[in-house]
Amino acid sequence: MLNIADMLYRWCREARPFALATVIQVNGSAPMPPGTALAVAASGEAVGSISGGCVEGAVYELCQRVLESGEPPVRASFGYSDDDAVAAGLTCGGELEVLVQLVKPADQPQLTIALEKVLAGLPVAVAQVVDGPEQFIGRTMSVFAGGSAYDGTLGSRQEDQAVATQVCALLRAGRSGRLEIGGDSETRQERLTLLVQTHVTPPRMLIFGAVDFAAALSQAGRFLGYHVTVCDARSVFATHARFPHADDVVVDWPHRYLADTEVDARTAICVLTHDAKFDIPLLQLALGLPVGYVGAMGSRRTHLQRLESLREAGVPDENLARLRSPIGLDLGAHTPQETAISITAEIIAHTNNGTGLPLSRVPGPIHGYVPEAQMPPAAALAA
Repeated sequence: MLNIADMLYRWCREARPFALATVIQVNGSAPMPPGTALAVAASGEAVGSISGGCVEGAVYELCQRVLESGEPPVRASFGYSDDDAVAAGLTCGGELEVLVQLVKPADQPQLTIALEKVLAGLPVAVAQVVDGPEQFIGRTMSVFAGGSAYDGTLGSRQEDQAVATQVCALLRAGRSGRLEIGGDSETRQERLTLLVQTHVTPPRMLIFGAVDFAAALSQAGRFLGYHVTVCDARSVFATHARFPHADDVVVDWPHRYLADTEVDARTAICVLTHDAKFDIPLLQLALGLPVGYVGAMGSRRTHLQRLESLREAGVPDENLARLRSPIGLDLGAHTPQETAISITAEIIAHTNNGTGLPLSRVPGPIHGYVPEAQMPPAAALAA
Protein backbone atom coordinates (compact mmCIF):
# COMPACT_ATOMS: atom_id res chain seq x y z
CA MET A 1 0.00 0.00 0.00
CA LEU A 2 2.94 2.33 0.48
CA ASN A 3 3.18 2.74 -3.31
CA ILE A 4 -0.01 4.86 -3.14
CA ALA A 5 0.61 6.48 0.25
CA ASP A 6 -0.19 10.01 -0.94
CA MET A 7 -3.77 9.27 -2.03
CA LEU A 8 -4.49 6.87 0.83
CA TYR A 9 -3.36 9.50 3.31
CA ARG A 10 -5.76 12.00 1.79
CA TRP A 11 -8.63 9.55 2.00
CA CYS A 12 -7.74 8.70 5.61
CA ARG A 13 -7.62 12.38 6.57
CA GLU A 14 -11.04 12.82 4.98
CA ALA A 15 -12.30 9.69 6.79
CA ARG A 16 -13.34 8.16 3.45
CA PRO A 17 -13.73 4.36 3.52
CA PHE A 18 -12.01 2.55 0.66
CA ALA A 19 -11.34 -0.96 -0.57
CA LEU A 20 -7.68 -1.91 -0.61
CA ALA A 21 -6.41 -4.66 -2.91
CA THR A 22 -2.90 -5.80 -1.99
CA VAL A 23 -0.65 -8.28 -3.79
CA ILE A 24 0.20 -10.76 -1.03
CA GLN A 25 1.84 -13.59 -2.96
CA VAL A 26 3.64 -13.86 -6.30
CA ASN A 27 4.65 -16.98 -8.19
CA GLY A 28 6.58 -16.92 -11.45
CA SER A 29 6.81 -13.86 -13.66
CA ALA A 30 4.23 -11.53 -12.13
CA PRO A 31 4.74 -7.85 -12.99
CA MET A 32 4.36 -6.35 -9.50
CA PRO A 33 5.96 -7.42 -6.20
CA PRO A 34 4.08 -8.27 -2.98
CA GLY A 35 2.85 -5.17 -1.20
CA THR A 36 1.82 -3.36 -4.38
CA ALA A 37 -1.71 -2.09 -4.00
CA LEU A 38 -4.73 -0.71 -5.78
CA ALA A 39 -7.43 1.17 -3.85
CA VAL A 40 -10.99 2.15 -4.76
CA ALA A 41 -13.06 4.79 -2.95
CA ALA A 42 -16.83 4.71 -2.59
CA SER A 43 -17.02 7.39 -5.29
CA GLY A 44 -15.49 4.93 -7.76
CA GLU A 45 -12.15 6.74 -7.84
CA ALA A 46 -9.25 4.32 -8.18
CA VAL A 47 -5.54 4.72 -7.55
CA GLY A 48 -2.61 2.36 -8.01
CA SER A 49 -2.01 -0.75 -10.07
CA ILE A 50 -1.27 -4.36 -9.18
CA SER A 51 -0.58 -5.99 -12.53
CA GLY A 52 0.26 -3.37 -15.12
CA GLY A 53 -3.24 -3.71 -16.57
CA CYS A 54 -3.75 -7.48 -16.90
CA VAL A 55 -6.28 -7.96 -14.11
CA GLU A 56 -7.13 -4.42 -13.04
CA GLY A 57 -10.75 -4.63 -14.21
CA ALA A 58 -11.49 -7.77 -12.23
CA VAL A 59 -9.82 -6.43 -9.10
CA TYR A 60 -11.67 -3.11 -9.43
CA GLU A 61 -15.00 -4.97 -9.52
CA LEU A 62 -13.97 -7.02 -6.49
CA CYS A 63 -13.12 -3.81 -4.63
CA GLN A 64 -16.52 -2.35 -5.46
CA ARG A 65 -18.21 -5.51 -4.19
CA VAL A 66 -16.36 -5.34 -0.87
CA LEU A 67 -17.17 -1.64 -0.54
CA GLU A 68 -20.86 -2.16 -1.16
CA SER A 69 -21.29 -5.29 0.96
CA GLY A 70 -18.88 -4.53 3.80
CA GLU A 71 -17.93 -8.21 3.75
CA PRO A 72 -14.76 -9.54 5.41
CA PRO A 73 -11.47 -9.53 3.46
CA VAL A 74 -11.53 -11.61 0.28
CA ARG A 75 -8.66 -13.45 -1.42
CA ALA A 76 -8.48 -13.86 -5.18
CA SER A 77 -5.90 -15.61 -7.35
CA PHE A 78 -5.03 -14.68 -10.91
CA GLY A 79 -2.97 -16.64 -13.42
CA TYR A 80 -2.71 -17.27 -17.14
CA SER A 81 -5.14 -19.69 -18.77
CA ASP A 82 -4.44 -21.06 -22.24
CA ASP A 83 -8.11 -22.00 -22.55
CA ASP A 84 -9.36 -18.51 -21.87
CA ALA A 85 -6.54 -16.07 -22.57
CA VAL A 86 -8.87 -13.08 -22.87
CA ALA A 87 -10.28 -13.61 -19.37
CA ALA A 88 -8.83 -11.87 -16.32
CA GLY A 89 -5.36 -13.31 -16.04
CA LEU A 90 -1.66 -12.60 -16.26
CA THR A 91 -0.42 -12.78 -19.82
CA CYS A 92 3.15 -12.89 -18.46
CA GLY A 93 2.48 -16.44 -17.30
CA GLY A 94 2.87 -15.85 -13.57
CA GLU A 95 0.40 -16.06 -10.71
CA LEU A 96 -0.49 -13.61 -8.00
CA GLU A 97 -2.75 -13.66 -4.98
CA VAL A 98 -4.61 -10.54 -3.96
CA LEU A 99 -6.22 -9.64 -0.64
CA VAL A 100 -9.11 -7.18 -0.89
CA GLN A 101 -10.36 -5.59 2.31
CA LEU A 102 -12.54 -2.72 3.43
CA VAL A 103 -10.58 -0.01 5.24
CA LYS A 104 -12.39 2.40 7.54
CA PRO A 105 -9.83 5.02 8.59
CA ALA A 106 -11.62 5.68 11.87
CA ASP A 107 -11.03 2.06 12.87
CA GLN A 108 -7.32 2.08 11.98
CA PRO A 109 -5.87 5.42 13.13
CA GLN A 110 -2.36 3.98 13.15
CA LEU A 111 -2.57 3.60 9.37
CA THR A 112 -3.08 7.36 8.95
CA ILE A 113 -0.04 8.02 11.14
CA ALA A 114 2.07 5.54 9.16
CA LEU A 115 1.09 7.10 5.83
CA GLU A 116 1.87 10.56 7.16
CA LYS A 117 5.36 9.43 8.15
CA VAL A 118 5.91 7.90 4.71
CA LEU A 119 5.04 11.21 3.05
CA ALA A 120 7.38 13.00 5.47
CA GLY A 121 10.23 10.71 4.38
CA LEU A 122 10.54 9.03 7.78
CA PRO A 123 11.25 5.32 8.28
CA VAL A 124 8.14 3.23 8.92
CA ALA A 125 6.99 -0.35 8.43
CA VAL A 126 3.42 -1.60 8.09
CA ALA A 127 2.74 -5.26 8.95
CA GLN A 128 -0.51 -6.59 7.49
CA VAL A 129 -2.01 -9.97 8.44
CA VAL A 130 -2.62 -11.82 5.17
CA ASP A 131 -3.23 -15.35 6.40
CA GLY A 132 -4.58 -16.94 9.57
CA PRO A 133 -7.88 -16.99 11.47
CA GLU A 134 -10.55 -14.89 9.76
CA GLN A 135 -10.85 -12.38 12.60
CA PHE A 136 -7.18 -11.37 12.15
CA ILE A 137 -7.05 -11.02 8.36
CA GLY A 138 -6.39 -7.43 7.30
CA ARG A 139 -5.25 -6.17 10.70
CA THR A 140 -2.23 -3.91 10.57
CA MET A 141 0.54 -2.86 12.90
CA SER A 142 2.84 0.08 12.19
CA VAL A 143 6.41 0.29 13.49
CA PHE A 144 8.04 3.72 13.62
CA ALA A 145 11.46 5.31 14.08
CA GLY A 146 13.59 2.23 13.65
CA GLY A 147 11.43 0.20 16.05
CA SER A 148 11.32 2.60 19.00
CA ALA A 149 7.53 2.74 18.84
CA TYR A 150 4.64 0.86 17.30
CA ASP A 151 0.91 1.22 16.97
CA GLY A 152 -1.91 -1.22 16.27
CA THR A 153 -2.50 -4.64 17.80
CA LEU A 154 -2.53 -8.25 16.68
CA GLY A 155 -3.49 -9.65 20.08
CA SER A 156 -1.84 -9.24 23.45
CA ARG A 157 0.79 -6.64 24.29
CA GLN A 158 3.42 -9.35 24.61
CA GLU A 159 2.61 -10.65 21.14
CA ASP A 160 2.65 -7.14 19.69
CA GLN A 161 6.09 -6.45 21.13
CA ALA A 162 7.43 -9.72 19.73
CA VAL A 163 6.08 -8.91 16.27
CA ALA A 164 7.38 -5.32 16.46
CA THR A 165 10.87 -6.66 17.20
CA GLN A 166 10.84 -8.82 14.06
CA VAL A 167 9.36 -6.05 11.94
CA CYS A 168 12.01 -3.67 13.27
CA ALA A 169 14.74 -5.97 11.93
CA LEU A 170 13.25 -5.68 8.43
CA LEU A 171 12.90 -1.92 8.81
CA ARG A 172 16.55 -1.47 9.80
CA ALA A 173 17.57 -3.50 6.75
CA GLY A 174 15.20 -1.55 4.49
CA ARG A 175 13.59 -4.81 3.34
CA SER A 176 10.00 -5.87 2.88
CA GLY A 177 8.95 -9.49 3.33
CA ARG A 178 6.71 -12.05 5.00
CA LEU A 179 6.76 -13.08 8.66
CA GLU A 180 5.31 -16.24 10.13
CA ILE A 181 4.34 -16.02 13.80
CA GLY A 182 2.54 -18.28 16.23
CA GLY A 183 1.48 -21.85 15.70
CA ASP A 184 3.04 -23.04 18.95
CA SER A 185 2.24 -23.03 22.65
CA GLU A 186 4.97 -20.56 23.61
CA THR A 187 3.78 -17.60 21.51
CA ARG A 188 0.24 -18.14 20.27
CA GLN A 189 -1.80 -21.08 19.10
CA GLU A 190 -3.03 -19.40 15.92
CA ARG A 191 -0.49 -19.14 13.13
CA LEU A 192 -0.43 -15.76 11.38
CA THR A 193 1.31 -14.70 8.19
CA LEU A 194 2.18 -11.01 7.96
CA LEU A 195 3.20 -9.07 4.90
CA VAL A 196 5.64 -6.37 6.01
CA GLN A 197 6.10 -3.29 3.84
CA THR A 198 8.89 -0.90 4.75
CA HIS A 199 9.61 2.70 3.85
CA VAL A 200 13.08 3.98 4.59
CA THR A 201 15.04 7.06 3.69
CA PRO A 202 16.25 7.00 0.06
CA PRO A 203 19.56 5.24 -0.61
CA ARG A 204 22.49 7.50 -1.36
CA MET A 205 24.39 7.86 -4.60
CA LEU A 206 27.71 9.64 -4.10
CA ILE A 207 29.20 10.90 -7.36
CA PHE A 208 32.77 12.16 -7.18
CA GLY A 209 33.95 14.31 -10.07
CA ALA A 210 32.04 17.31 -11.41
CA VAL A 211 32.17 16.24 -15.06
CA ASP A 212 29.58 15.93 -17.85
CA PHE A 213 29.14 12.24 -17.07
CA ALA A 214 28.26 13.21 -13.50
CA ALA A 215 25.49 15.51 -14.73
CA ALA A 216 23.84 12.68 -16.65
CA LEU A 217 24.41 10.17 -13.85
CA SER A 218 22.91 12.48 -11.24
CA GLN A 219 19.75 12.73 -13.34
CA ALA A 220 19.55 8.95 -13.76
CA GLY A 221 20.22 8.38 -10.06
CA ARG A 222 17.52 10.84 -9.06
CA PHE A 223 15.09 9.06 -11.40
CA LEU A 224 15.85 5.76 -9.64
CA GLY A 225 15.05 7.25 -6.25
CA TYR A 226 18.55 7.89 -4.93
CA HIS A 227 19.49 10.89 -2.84
CA VAL A 228 22.26 12.15 -5.12
CA THR A 229 25.36 14.05 -4.02
CA VAL A 230 27.98 15.41 -6.43
CA CYS A 231 31.32 16.21 -4.82
CA ASP A 232 34.44 17.82 -6.29
CA ALA A 233 37.27 19.83 -4.80
CA ARG A 234 37.09 22.39 -7.64
CA SER A 235 34.53 25.05 -6.80
CA VAL A 236 34.42 26.40 -10.37
CA PHE A 237 32.96 23.08 -11.57
CA ALA A 238 30.95 21.91 -8.55
CA THR A 239 27.94 24.21 -8.82
CA HIS A 240 24.19 23.69 -8.52
CA ALA A 241 23.74 25.30 -11.93
CA ARG A 242 25.76 22.50 -13.57
CA PHE A 243 24.02 19.74 -11.58
CA PRO A 244 20.38 20.72 -11.19
CA HIS A 245 19.27 17.13 -10.61
CA ALA A 246 21.60 16.54 -7.66
CA ASP A 247 20.17 16.88 -4.16
CA ASP A 248 23.52 18.15 -2.87
CA VAL A 249 26.54 19.67 -4.58
CA VAL A 250 29.59 19.71 -2.31
CA VAL A 251 32.93 21.47 -2.73
CA ASP A 252 35.46 19.39 -0.80
CA TRP A 253 38.23 16.88 -1.30
CA PRO A 254 36.42 13.62 -2.10
CA HIS A 255 38.10 11.43 0.52
CA ARG A 256 37.62 14.05 3.21
CA TYR A 257 33.94 14.40 2.41
CA LEU A 258 33.41 10.63 2.34
CA ALA A 259 35.15 10.22 5.71
CA ASP A 260 32.55 12.50 7.32
CA THR A 261 29.52 11.14 5.45
CA GLU A 262 27.03 8.55 6.66
CA VAL A 263 26.80 5.51 4.37
CA ASP A 264 25.14 2.11 4.54
CA ALA A 265 24.75 -1.11 2.58
CA ARG A 266 22.50 0.62 0.03
CA THR A 267 24.98 3.40 -0.82
CA ALA A 268 26.42 3.55 -4.34
CA ILE A 269 29.77 5.32 -4.79
CA CYS A 270 30.69 6.36 -8.34
CA VAL A 271 34.18 7.77 -8.91
CA LEU A 272 34.38 9.77 -12.14
CA THR A 273 37.30 12.06 -11.32
CA HIS A 274 39.99 10.60 -13.66
CA ASP A 275 42.68 12.05 -11.40
CA ALA A 276 44.92 9.87 -9.22
CA LYS A 277 45.35 12.52 -6.55
CA PHE A 278 41.59 12.33 -5.99
CA ASP A 279 40.95 8.69 -6.96
CA ILE A 280 43.51 6.85 -4.85
CA PRO A 281 42.78 8.27 -1.37
CA LEU A 282 39.06 8.19 -2.14
CA LEU A 283 39.00 4.55 -3.28
CA GLN A 284 41.36 3.51 -0.49
CA LEU A 285 38.68 4.69 1.94
CA ALA A 286 35.59 3.69 -0.06
CA LEU A 287 36.64 0.06 -0.60
CA GLY A 288 36.86 -0.44 3.15
CA LEU A 289 33.38 0.89 3.89
CA PRO A 290 30.20 -1.24 4.22
CA VAL A 291 28.60 0.21 1.07
CA GLY A 292 26.70 -1.62 -1.64
CA TYR A 293 28.60 -0.52 -4.74
CA VAL A 294 31.92 1.13 -5.61
CA GLY A 295 32.70 1.88 -9.25
CA ALA A 296 35.39 3.95 -10.92
CA MET A 297 35.55 5.35 -14.45
CA GLY A 298 38.57 4.92 -16.67
CA SER A 299 40.15 2.84 -19.40
CA ARG A 300 41.49 -0.65 -18.77
CA ARG A 301 45.00 0.81 -18.70
CA THR A 302 43.90 3.36 -16.10
CA HIS A 303 42.26 0.57 -14.13
CA LEU A 304 45.48 -1.49 -14.00
CA GLN A 305 47.52 1.54 -12.93
CA ARG A 306 44.89 2.35 -10.31
CA LEU A 307 45.02 -1.18 -8.89
CA GLU A 308 48.80 -0.97 -8.64
CA SER A 309 48.60 2.35 -6.80
CA LEU A 310 45.94 1.04 -4.43
CA ARG A 311 48.03 -2.03 -3.60
CA GLU A 312 51.01 0.24 -2.90
CA ALA A 313 48.71 2.22 -0.60
CA GLY A 314 48.02 -0.97 1.36
CA VAL A 315 44.53 -1.87 0.10
CA PRO A 316 44.08 -5.66 0.50
CA ASP A 317 43.05 -7.82 -2.44
CA GLU A 318 39.68 -8.69 -0.90
CA ASN A 319 38.82 -4.98 -0.93
CA LEU A 320 40.13 -4.50 -4.45
CA ALA A 321 37.81 -7.30 -5.59
CA ARG A 322 34.85 -5.07 -4.69
CA LEU A 323 35.87 -2.40 -7.22
CA ARG A 324 33.72 -2.19 -10.36
CA SER A 325 36.13 -0.80 -12.90
CA PRO A 326 35.85 0.14 -15.67
CA ILE A 327 32.50 1.25 -14.32
CA GLY A 328 29.22 0.16 -15.94
CA LEU A 329 27.92 -2.61 -18.17
CA ASP A 330 28.98 -3.15 -21.75
CA LEU A 331 26.17 -1.39 -23.59
CA GLY A 332 28.35 0.21 -26.23
CA ALA A 333 27.74 3.55 -24.53
CA HIS A 334 29.44 6.71 -25.84
CA THR A 335 27.52 9.79 -24.70
CA PRO A 336 27.24 10.89 -21.05
CA GLN A 337 23.57 9.90 -21.10
CA GLU A 338 24.30 6.42 -22.45
CA THR A 339 27.13 6.02 -19.96
CA ALA A 340 24.78 6.98 -17.12
CA ILE A 341 22.42 4.19 -18.19
CA SER A 342 25.38 1.79 -18.34
CA ILE A 343 26.41 2.68 -14.78
CA THR A 344 22.94 2.57 -13.27
CA ALA A 345 22.25 -0.72 -15.06
CA GLU A 346 25.28 -2.23 -13.36
CA ILE A 347 24.17 -0.86 -9.98
CA ILE A 348 20.70 -2.38 -10.42
CA ALA A 349 22.13 -5.74 -11.51
CA HIS A 350 24.60 -5.79 -8.62
CA THR A 351 21.95 -4.79 -6.07
CA ASN A 352 19.47 -7.44 -7.24
CA ASN A 353 21.95 -10.24 -7.99
CA GLY A 354 21.19 -9.91 -11.69
CA THR A 355 23.39 -11.39 -14.37
CA GLY A 356 23.49 -8.30 -16.57
CA LEU A 357 22.73 -10.57 -19.55
CA PRO A 358 19.82 -10.15 -21.99
CA LEU A 359 16.66 -11.74 -20.59
CA SER A 360 16.43 -13.76 -23.80
CA ARG A 361 19.66 -15.52 -22.73
CA VAL A 362 18.66 -16.23 -19.12
CA PRO A 363 16.28 -19.09 -18.20
CA GLY A 364 13.79 -19.02 -15.35
CA PRO A 365 11.37 -16.36 -14.11
CA ILE A 366 11.90 -12.77 -15.24
CA HIS A 367 10.98 -11.43 -11.81
CA GLY A 368 12.36 -12.88 -8.65
CA TYR A 369 15.60 -14.37 -7.47
CA VAL A 370 16.88 -17.57 -9.09
CA PRO A 371 19.09 -19.53 -6.65
CA GLU A 372 22.68 -19.78 -7.84
CA ALA A 373 22.46 -23.58 -7.81
CA GLN A 374 19.74 -23.39 -10.46
CA MET A 375 21.62 -21.05 -12.75
CA PRO A 376 23.41 -22.54 -15.76
CA PRO A 377 27.22 -22.21 -15.87
CA ALA A 378 28.49 -18.82 -16.98
CA ALA A 379 30.21 -20.45 -19.93
CA ALA A 380 26.90 -21.85 -21.13
CA LEU A 381 25.23 -18.44 -20.85
CA ALA A 382 28.02 -16.80 -22.79
CA ALA A 383 28.01 -19.40 -25.56
